[in-house]
Amino acid sequence: MTKETFTGETSAEALAKAKAKYGDDISIISSKEVIKKTPLRSGVFEVVVLVDETAIQRKIQPPKANEDVVLQLSEAVKQVSEITKLGGFEPTEEPVQQFSKPTTTQQPKRETPSIHQEDVSQLGVGDLPDIRNIKNAVTTLMDKVKLIQNTLWDNSSDNRDGIVIPPEFAEIFRITKESGMSNEHLNEIMTLTLKHMPLKMRDSSETIKNYFKVLLKRMTPIRTEFKLTKPNKKIYMLVGPTGVGKTTTLAKLAAKFAIKENYKVGIITLDTYRIGAVEHVMFYAKTMKLPIEQVSDPGDFAAAISSLKHCDYILIDTAGCSQHDGEKLAKLKSFLDAQNHTTIDVKLVLSSTTKLTDLREIYKNFSHLNIDSVIATKFDESSTFGNLFSLVYETKKPLSYFSVGQEVPDDIKPADGDYFVKCILEGFSKAE
Repeated sequence: MTKETFTGETSAEALAKAKAKYGDDISIISSKEVIKKTPLRSGVFEVVVLVDETAIQRKIQPPKANEDVVLQLSEAVKQVSEITKLGGFEPTEEPVQQFSKPTTTQQPKRETPSIHQEDVSQLGVGDLPDIRNIKNAVTTLMDKVKLIQNTLWDNSSDNRDGIVIPPEFAEIFRITKESGMSNEHLNEIMTLTLKHMPLKMRDSSETIKNYFKVLLKRMTPIRTEFKLTKPNKKIYMLVGPTGVGKTTTLAKLAAKFAIKENYKVGIITLDTYRIGAVEHVMFYAKTMKLPIEQVSDPGDFAAAISSLKHCDYILIDTAGCSQHDGEKLAKLKSFLDAQNHTTIDVKLVLSSTTKLTDLREIYKNFSHLNIDSVIATKFDESSTFGNLFSLVYETKKPLSYFSVGQEVPDDIKPADGDYFVKCILEGFSKAE
């Protein structure tokens, strides 16, 4: 028996390489992530397998499931070769950026046949190779090769959780699966796509991706935050677990409304638990010259709101608490119950870096506060966003704002479906 090591961006990819070389006559010894994936680089997984000596000697062919793929690749290579021979030029080791007609003062140095100036005089205009057609043909072939490559991503089967995934959908399936979205929602989206997407749109991975983007956008609940029209007023209460950035997010919203949009803004802080918490929000209020009220008892909550009745926006900062801390959650509920005649928009602040299982638990334990919408923070610290999609899709609670950095007030965005879907499929970027 011989040990061999295979690597790939995912453990499935590394294992597929092992199976492609030795078939099923292998035993997996270990599988581990040797280089962690970050927004700036791909991860690397290492799979160590034990191979029977006889399998090495026989040089086992790839599994039958891959025979069609190999044939397609061979056919694609053949077509590329035929195209590159058109007009008498051969492919070089370097990618061709642009085709240009050689002049009499600068002949090609290669010994391989090419289109020379003297040849042009002997050809009619219609006989000259159409470079644009060649480019389009090569692009089409490369797209086919790309689809074939992505088919090899998961070598186990074309049938995933009861859904048969055609080869042309392999790339978008892989990208979405790696986004952290739940398998249930991914399968639902794939089922809808396969059912409703016109066949004529399936020839290109780009059109498939664009269709997928539109579908994801329509499935993502987004609350459009329209500008306030006076004399209307709004009261926002920010709630959520410790460390998600509630106070910083409140400061960004306060600066956005007061400085950028010229509204009157007041702040109420209910966070009397953490050391320095009041000083933190007091600093922001003082810097922006905003009125602030400190409340520690539900009985004083109404008076604080009344004292800020001249404000267009009242922003309420609360103590971060674990979703398991029933006492603090009950205290928050008592503040809301004391003002049940006042409309308070309760926004659950969640970090985009939190895994889906924890997001679900946080929402469940905070839901008795009657959550109206979700503010997602730490976009700049996350590489996956499918977890947020799954949460808001299954709870039907819309996203209202995204916190995309540390700068106050610049790094706060009203929630936008196009931007969110782009983050899911292409990764984080501050640009729209």
